[in-house]
Amino acid sequence: MMTSRWRWIIIVIAMLLLAWAVYHRSYQVGSLLIAIVAYMVWSHFKEGTVVLASEAFQNKEYDKARKLLADIKNPEYLRRRRRSYYEFINGNLYLQLLDDSSAERHFQLASRLPFRRPNDKAIVFVHLANINLRKKDYERVRAYLAKASEIEVSSRIAQIINRIENEIPKK
Repeated sequence: MMTSRWRWIIIVIAMLLLAWAVYHRSYQVGSLLIAIVAYMVWSHFKEGTVVLASEAFQNKEYDKARKLLADIKNPEYLRRRRRSYYEFINGNLYLQLLDDSSAERHFQLASRLPFRRPNDKAIVFVHLANINLRKKDYERVRAYLAKASEIEVSSRIAQIINRIENEIPKK
């Protein structure tokens, strides 16, 4: 749970310590430092700052969440579960900016990725249904609601699905 800047600072310090360890022929310490550097590089690409952005988003610090997500230069390298939350948070941030097309794109990407809880995936489909309801694309609304209904959801999400279904005009 570090930003890229802190990861690179740790890598530089570890490399300096590695040089010191090799100079003093302390190979056990050197191998530990190599492992630390490898983990920092791996976590930079596979973990990113998604957890920090999620915490900022939950605390309603939306500008901070945007900056933390912008710190991830290649989201396609993230682990699948991290990528799903990356797309989910990005979609919500674009919804707040009233940019429905970008929000829909991020939610569609998130809908194809695994989530830890089924309720989270249902929320993605509910957001997609809401966006298409505003666009008056009722066929897509029905499709997204059908996908959300297939998932085991909480009673709160089920109520939201019912409300959206009631807003769809009958033919």
